Amino acid sequence: MSNESHDDKWTQGPEVPPDASPQAGQSAEQSLPGDDESVETLRERQRLAQLGLMDRWVDGVLKEQRRSRRWKLFFRFLFAALLLTLIAMLGYGLFMTSQPETPEGPHLGLVEVDGVIDAESAANARRVIEGLERAWDNDAAEAVVLHINSPGGSPVQSQRIFNEVMRLRDKGGKPIIAVIEDIGASGGYYIAAAADEIVASPSSLVGSIGVVYSSFGLNDAIEQLGIERRVFTAGDNKAFLDPFSELDSDQRVFWQDVLDTTHQQFIDAVKRGRGERLSDDEDLFSGLIWTGEQGVQLGLVDELGSLDTLARDRLEEPKWRDYTPALDPFDRIARRFGRVAAEWLGLPTTESPVRYQAR
Repeated sequence: MSNESHDDKWTQGPEVPPDASPQAGQSAEQSLPGDDESVETLRERQRLAQLGLMDRWVDGVLKEQRRSRRWKLFFRFLFAALLLTLIAMLGYGLFMTSQPETPEGPHLGLVEVDGVIDAESAANARRVIEGLERAWDNDAAEAVVLHINSPGGSPVQSQRIFNEVMRLRDKGGKPIIAVIEDIGASGGYYIAAAADEIVASPSSLVGSIGVVYSSFGLNDAIEQLGIERRVFTAGDNKAFLDPFSELDSDQRVFWQDVLDTTHQQFIDAVKRGRGERLSDDEDLFSGLIWTGEQGVQLGLVDELGSLDTLARDRLEEPKWRDYTPALDPFDRIARRFGRVAAEWLGLPTTESPVRYQAR
């Protein structure tokens, strides 16, 4: 029994007291010479690594803040530049719409009628009439020149300009000459007819003394698509021009009478302005359009020429001054935006459906 106990490896070795703990052995091992130095070195390396990581994080935060600050400054400068640009444009618009500088010496007083004649366009009655009055009141302007390049447009705007030209023409003392560039047709010719004299290039297009209204009849199309048109009116003919409604014979007769009446107003105005210079050609008031060369034979044009030849013929030193009020850029943008928005939304506009306009 004693021999077995002596050979058992579990019973070999020194005796351990009962109160001894495992930590004692571990502490003894850790306290070996050289181990304290390696632990401190490791701890120092970890601390340095943490400090380096913190430095990189702080450096990244500072860089991001500097980058954000630069972008903020950039956008502030950009906003300031845009604001200054808008202020400059406003100042330019206000300056250009003021009274023009009085030119020195004799010259031709130019008034532009460029583009479609309409209350919302550059060639509107208010602007053209203001230019006419400026040129007429300046004694240095030897003649007032209506520089026309227009296919026509609104009957009302054309009539307003025509009446103003006739009023000044009746006052006398200064000739009013219409110079037609590429086209002076329909409402454009309506205005030209009021002048004392009409000058056009051989290839200019003139005439088109007529009235036009165009639309579509889509009532059958929406029926085939299964679409129901809902229009509520007070008055049997309130919506007779609706393209989705049927147009009966009485309404056709009525609307044709409106067009004929407007056409007769045009004819009367041309006869009043041109007088006996007009030929007896039966197609003169049919809506046809002619070249400037043909217009001379029909009495629609007085002579072939241009603004340059006119200035050379009437002045020793050919020069002219534009008296047309400049367009306010903000007003122009607002008008265009409003017009496009109205078209997209299907809102009604102030444009007359009846047009003195070449098509």
